[in-house]
Amino acid sequence: MNTELILQNVEKHIRLDAAEAEFFVSLLQEKRIKRKDYLLRQGEICRTENFIVQGCLRAYSIDENGFEHIVLFGIEDWWVGDLYSFLTQSPAHFLIDALEDTVVLQISKQNLDILYDKVPKFERFFRIIIQNAFIAQQNRINQNLSYTAEQRYLDFIHKYPQIEQRIPQKQLAAYLGITPVFLSMLRKKRATGNLLK
Repeated sequence: MNTELILQNVEKHIRLDAAEAEFFVSLLQEKRIKRKDYLLRQGEICRTENFIVQGCLRAYSIDENGFEHIVLFGIEDWWVGDLYSFLTQSPAHFLIDALEDTVVLQISKQNLDILYDKVPKFERFFRIIIQNAFIAQQNRINQNLSYTAEQRYLDFIHKYPQIEQRIPQKQLAAYLGITPVFLSMLRKKRATGNLLK
């Protein structure tokens, strides 16, 4: 199990001594998800927080008409899960599947509670992670309400340049709330320099 990336992620917010790092790692489990397989299905209970070591995941819901509503993509060095389901241990609203073969390190709710008890500074770490997720969600809602499609696209590629080439055009269009045809048009405009930067 390769834990170097997750320990670097943790060290962005808290400092661990060798014993604390070893204890944290002892609570993790590695899970491999093949492309198109699920990490979580709608209606299941999200029992783990998941750190992506390798690969790409997406979280989405499907409405009564069969339309997908993608809420996020996750790549290496990101945490992914259905936070509401994880915290309340109630059925998940979202599906999470793999767009590429993916490796995650998981910590269960039970092990997270043990971690908080034994290494209290992890409460600070996960508070920061949850705050950042909340801020990102609020920004996304604001952009969906007030940005044009062009602005949403440019903001996405500015914030996440490493993701655009890894996800199918249809899924990026769904995330942005536009059609694949319109996204193709935006990409052509950008390639010719006719899209506002």
